[in-house]
Amino acid sequence: MMTYLWIKSFHVVFVIAWMATVFYLPRILVNVAEAGEEPAVRARLLLMGRRLYRFGHNMFGIAALFGLTLWEGWRVFPQTLPNVVASLHWIDAKLTLVVLMLVYFSWTGRLLKRAEKGGALPSTKTLRIMNELPVLGLLGIVFLVIAKPF
Repeated sequence: MMTYLWIKSFHVVFVIAWMATVFYLPRILVNVAEAGEEPAVRARLLLMGRRLYRFGHNMFGIAALFGLTLWEGWRVFPQTLPNVVASLHWIDAKLTLVVLMLVYFSWTGRLLKRAEKGGALPSTKTLRIMNELPVLGLLGIVFLVIAKPF
């Protein structure tokens, strides 16, 4: 059971690190859009965004590996890891929300790459609204994990 708790702890830590990037990258995009024609400010923000996006990819990958171990690890290590989701469907809903968050993260990465190439970004109002959406996704994920409603 201790192994399971360690893996779960690492999964949560790396998810938190990934979510920090999911929350902050759109804010950087807002700042890029507001920087206008200030090349030094814009270049610094784009560099920050690129580094943050790379960091987020790494954190997501590690969180996904630990999550996969929690989800299916009991098949490989039946004496060490329990089957925590047997016949429960909350995990399906949670994974759907995680995929939506990953799509959102990828979308922000595409916007960042577009901005680096000199392309137009959505309006700052749109970016600010889109910046708030991950909070709802995270709320849904946390509720599903804690309540396990179905």
